[in-house]
Amino acid sequence: MGLDTTRRDFGREPVAQLYKDLLERLEAVPGVRSATLSGMTPISGAAGSRFVSVEGFEEAPTTRRRVMVNEVAPGYFETFGTPLIAGRDFQFADEGRTRVAIVNEAVVRHYFRDRDPLGRQLRLEGDSLPYEVVGVVADAKYADLRIPAPQTVYLHAFQQGRLPSVFSIRTAVPPATVATDVRRIVHDVLKGISVANVTTLTEQIDASIVPERLMATLSGFFGGIGVLLAALGLFGLLAYTVARRTTEIGIRIALGATRRDVTYMVLKHALSLVCVGLAIGAPVAIWIRRIAASMLDGMSAETLWPSVAAVVVTIGVALLAAYVPVRRATRVEPLVALRSE
Repeated sequence: MGLDTTRRDFGREPVAQLYKDLLERLEAVPGVRSATLSGMTPISGAAGSRFVSVEGFEEAPTTRRRVMVNEVAPGYFETFGTPLIAGRDFQFADEGRTRVAIVNEAVVRHYFRDRDPLGRQLRLEGDSLPYEVVGVVADAKYADLRIPAPQTVYLHAFQQGRLPSVFSIRTAVPPATVATDVRRIVHDVLKGISVANVTTLTEQIDASIVPERLMATLSGFFGGIGVLLAALGLFGLLAYTVARRTTEIGIRIALGATRRDVTYMVLKHALSLVCVGLAIGAPVAIWIRRIAASMLDGMSAETLWPSVAAVVVTIGVALLAAYVPVRRATRVEPLVALRSE
């Protein structure tokens, strides 16, 4: 949740203590596991970046990279489930001491490589004082799910000149059940401050993959229409075939053919039609899967499971469409069939 602080002017020290009190009150709400604040949250679309200089790492000016910077409070990584790989988390006791930072694995791979990052210093563009690295956390995505996790430096929010105003809560119950208590606590602790932009991480992820969800929905819809048309066409063709061959079926039954024989005859005809269609469609589907893989993040172009699943579903639909014609064929009375001729 974001806080609308535009209507009230805080001094630096009062707002820091008020935010600490607010975090403590939020964590005391039944069903809340942890609470924190940060400049941005995963998959929120927001991202701030700065150049970084790392002790012992020489980098040409032309190859310098910007790293993403996020100001977070203690408990941030616990709240979002980001594993702590090495070192420690931020602590409220760090306020007023040597400035500290936590880096993700992407930063370690690029700037530290085989060296231990803990205890080393880095300097961010625009800052006169360096930061001491006290922890390493796993990579996390922020702006886009489709690209690799960026190199990220986390700064202690309570060591910065301006505190962020995005609060995050991890709950053991549905988030909506604690929303009323959260709003009340914010109103009690921060007089004149309103809660804005309340959302969940799931909603943020859903909003970030709208194109994929739309594509999946449309593909599923048109795929369903295709299956329905195939089933109706196969049903109509088999029903017509059975009606045209009623006399033949009657003669076969009169000469000793069993229900199993008649069922096999009709199903053989149905599956032969399906196999012809699969022989044409399956290779095309396997060939075009590379195009689908390029449009869907995380889908391998080498996997054949979607094509195999489509074949199985098609055969199942064919058997279902053939059920009524098969049943009609097995119930043909020989005398009735002969008289109709």
